[in-house]
Amino acid sequence: MLLAFHSTMLNAQDVSLIPQPVSLQPGKGSFTLTASTVISVPAKQPEVQKAAAYFVNTLKPATGFTLKTAEASSAAGIQLTLYSKADPRIGQEGYTLTVDESKVTLGANTPAGLFYGVQTLVQMLPEQVEAKTASTQVKWQIPAVSIIDYPRFAWRGIMLDVSRHFFSKDYVKTYIDQLARYKFNRLHLHLTDDHGWRLEIKSLPKLTQVGAWRVPRTGTYGSHDAPRPGEKPTYGGFYTQDDIREIVQYAKDRYVEILPEIDVPGHSMAAIAAYPELCVTKDTTIKVNPGSKFSTWYGGGKFEMHIDNTLNPADEKVYDFLDKVFTEVAALFPFEYIHMGGDECYKGYWEKDAKVQAFMKKNNLKDGDALQNYLTKRVGQILTSKKKKLIGWDEILEGGDLAPGSAVMSWRGSKGGIEASHQKRPVVMSPAPHYYLDMMQGDASIEPPIYSSARLKDVYAFNILPAGIDSTFVLGGQGNLWTEQVASIPDVEYMTYPRAFAIAENMWSPRYKKNWNDFVTRVEDHFRRFDQAGVNYAPSFYDPIITIKKNKEGLLLIDLKSEVEGLDLYYSVDNSIPSRYHDKYQEPIVFPQGADMFRVIAYRDGKAIGRLISLKTEELEKRVRK
Repeated sequence: MLLAFHSTMLNAQDVSLIPQPVSLQPGKGSFTLTASTVISVPAKQPEVQKAAAYFVNTLKPATGFTLKTAEASSAAGIQLTLYSKADPRIGQEGYTLTVDESKVTLGANTPAGLFYGVQTLVQMLPEQVEAKTASTQVKWQIPAVSIIDYPRFAWRGIMLDVSRHFFSKDYVKTYIDQLARYKFNRLHLHLTDDHGWRLEIKSLPKLTQVGAWRVPRTGTYGSHDAPRPGEKPTYGGFYTQDDIREIVQYAKDRYVEILPEIDVPGHSMAAIAAYPELCVTKDTTIKVNPGSKFSTWYGGGKFEMHIDNTLNPADEKVYDFLDKVFTEVAALFPFEYIHMGGDECYKGYWEKDAKVQAFMKKNNLKDGDALQNYLTKRVGQILTSKKKKLIGWDEILEGGDLAPGSAVMSWRGSKGGIEASHQKRPVVMSPAPHYYLDMMQGDASIEPPIYSSARLKDVYAFNILPAGIDSTFVLGGQGNLWTEQVASIPDVEYMTYPRAFAIAENMWSPRYKKNWNDFVTRVEDHFRRFDQAGVNYAPSFYDPIITIKKNKEGLLLIDLKSEVEGLDLYYSVDNSIPSRYHDKYQEPIVFPQGADMFRVIAYRDGKAIGRLISLKTEELEKRVRK
């Protein structure tokens, strides 16, 4: 508790770290960085020299300094050290950091630990360090501290869906830089789906010649028009194998592993558009889907596909296809795992096909789940032959035992993770809705439309270790950004931040150090850093949570709550635009009969900080809690 007390004694402008370290003791004064500051590194340790070079290159745009490095000495300056005898407190990714007025000393057991210590140093410098142009008006001071730090979990990930919308190689690298600043070490790329195949496979060229392109559409996924006859597929793109090698190396230099996902046997429409013989129907009219409706969902996980988007597990040619794909994927991505998807696989076309049914009978496969499990095991064997391990969404637990060494990514809540841990399988927790970054994070009237929400406070509070799980098998956690409704770089960043801050802290910092109000202050500090860097983010946590019910007289009763303390909520019911001169929310509002618009906006210290929310009477009626 003493550490937490000391931490709050520091001014926010002095130390505002995300994720917060395990132990932080404040000191007196600060270290001033100047153009003559020297970074000391040991001789003949290229990984340490690389960490120093990263620090130098990170600082140069904003400071204008090109700091020099020299062989290690005890002189003043910044010293980077790899311990010759490991410090047992900090493990493989931890570090120790001491700052006083004359010197900065950063030590770690491994180069990765040094890298994360450098990220902490960057965060301790003034916010202008994130700017792309030099500032001559800033004192580049690092507050005096003593830090001991190491992660709670080994797997700290974010998934970026590049199938629904394609994002360039250069932006993926930018995204990696952003994630590395917050000590994430996994980037999961969702490379294939019904809406695009994004990876060059040289032995199967039509996967990108056909599968990487669809007809252009703008608007809400699920409501787009289907491809029209003769319409040219001009929207999309893919990564060449050279692109992937460049991304992988860029990530490796920042201690980020790239997890590739090839989603099979469902979600395969882009592959089937290129090679229709891969599915049961062999339908040559199937196109890469542009976001048009091709399924009906009935609730409870039950659904029906109206276009065949599923590979045929009974066809040996499918395994020849998968072997070719995974041979090239395994050669491109050095990470030990390859993700095979396995989610939301529709089995209706299998059930109607006589050849598939005969195959199931011959192989004693009782149902579609068992047939999918057969394919999953075959994929596991293919990956094992490439010296890789299989990881898939939690549906791979259904239908029978998994291939040895397989890991599970739990997305349908925590149940799959609990089950997998009891089977003594490695688990990555990425449960919806809390860790789904495509969810709404504020009021539905001003958020990208989707079926559920995950507000920042709930993401921050969420514990990825539910009751009943065997935590010894939990590798860590991951936030997933699906991009059906995320079409641009500003959208990616809006949906990622600040919720990725919460996930970063949940994956790195000790759970006992959670403090929502303190986290809010640090998030606001990092918003200012993002303003300097030109990175978008969502201010949704300033906007009120609006709950509607009816009173005994049948009138609408509007209840307002804030995620953030200290906000004033001003509202109007007379079609005016509310300001601090309007009524301030004190208690549930009885909405007058005959009124046709409710508006509300958040203020702090007399200034608008939230966004104007306007709800018509019809919308208020729809939201009434039964």
